[in-house]
Amino acid sequence: MPKTPYTTDIRHQLILLGTGTSVGVPAIGCGCEVCTSDDQRNNRTRCSVILGLPEGNLLIDTPPDLRTQLLREKIGIVDSVVFTHEHADHIFGLDDLRLFQFYLGHSVPIFCNHSVEQRIRKSFDYAFRDEEATHPGAAPQIHFHPIDEKPFDILGSTIIPIPLKHGPRFDVLGFRIGNIAYCTDTNHIPAASESLLLDLDVLILDALRPRPHATHFSLEEAIATAQRLKPKQTYFTHVSHELDHGATNASLPKGMKLAHDGLRLELT
Repeated sequence: MPKTPYTTDIRHQLILLGTGTSVGVPAIGCGCEVCTSDDQRNNRTRCSVILGLPEGNLLIDTPPDLRTQLLREKIGIVDSVVFTHEHADHIFGLDDLRLFQFYLGHSVPIFCNHSVEQRIRKSFDYAFRDEEATHPGAAPQIHFHPIDEKPFDILGSTIIPIPLKHGPRFDVLGFRIGNIAYCTDTNHIPAASESLLLDLDVLILDALRPRPHATHFSLEEAIATAQRLKPKQTYFTHVSHELDHGATNASLPKGMKLAHDGLRLELT
């Protein structure tokens, strides 16, 4: 395995690897206009972003589409991973991290809270067995770093966790890096968290569909949240097939757009 993989330099960039809902768009078996659209911006893989920080590439979440996303954007290496929460569409691509232990020369650092760690240990139990591996790379080699709601330093940057509610049962984390914040999978931002989301250049925010949902912002709710927080620019993510990219963007207020897979933003 090569020690220096081919990788595109993404320093000072944030790339939206995936912007779709938990089932992705197109949805399996659906023949709606969005799912059959020729507009590639309507092709939405499961949510994830990667950031080119001063000391390496930080991945947020490992969705089931991770391999395809990294190949599409020519991302040859992931230096560390941070998780928003433990749902399947945000962790079940973790096995795709197996190659990076060879490139890095050590286990992949994973930053997450206790509930995410417990889910990973249960879902990927083969990576934590007390038995000798049959061969190198048989399982992802990862090292957990616990995080909570306090800021932490990683890869030369300070990350500020943003506590969010994902329906009545789940607490999730958004993250602020400089003047960009990423807040997926939420339908309520507590007041204390809103104070951490002021004076943003860019807010990336959950907006599932036109209708209300039990665990996600509707588009109308997301617009109202963005108008309250007043970032310079808002991009909506975790988008379902009920929102066509072009038609929706044409109807949005100034300074707001649907995100799309592969969208690149400058980190400030």
